[in-house]
Amino acid sequence: MEVQETRVQTDRIFTIPNILSMARLVGVPLFLWLILTEHDGWALLVLMLSGVSDYLDGKLARRWNQISKLGRLLDPAADRLYVLTTLFGLTYRGILPLWLTAALLAREAMLLVMVWILRRHGYPPPQVNFLGKAATFNLMYAFPLLLLSDGTGWLAWMASVFGWAFAGWGTTLYWWAGILYVVQVRRLVKADATAD
Repeated sequence: MEVQETRVQTDRIFTIPNILSMARLVGVPLFLWLILTEHDGWALLVLMLSGVSDYLDGKLARRWNQISKLGRLLDPAADRLYVLTTLFGLTYRGILPLWLTAALLAREAMLLVMVWILRRHGYPPPQVNFLGKAATFNLMYAFPLLLLSDGTGWLAWMASVFGWAFAGWGTTLYWWAGILYVVQVRRLVKADATAD
């Protein structure tokens, strides 16, 4: 017989997972300043710590049953802010081409429209799904590797190869997850229309 584990969502603010997410948010402007001033080693360190805390906050929230409404907002907000600041910084430095930045920003704009539509119909923002997490994971690997590729030698070459592979997978998954959100929103809105 399988025992089903129950997860209780709380309104608590100061949980360890939420503190980790808040620390990630505080790191965003620091990371942006470091990348714009070309302190690449420190920028990579902040980005790596962000990735570790992103993994830990979700794992600890589930393990310690500290899932909260605030955590469900902070985690994706921190992910998106890191993606956006990294896009801005790497594009500003000429490491990322404008077309890739435009493709990722267009997906973000599409998701904002979906959130607006959901709010108009009285629904909360969509939950982050596995595909969206996988996309963010790939992009969070791509960005530091592409930052490392801004140099010469075999290490920069290897970082470029793997960085662009992760960027391609991440962008594809990012759009795939976005399209699934659109389908989900469409179904909800259609169900609302038929219920009226």
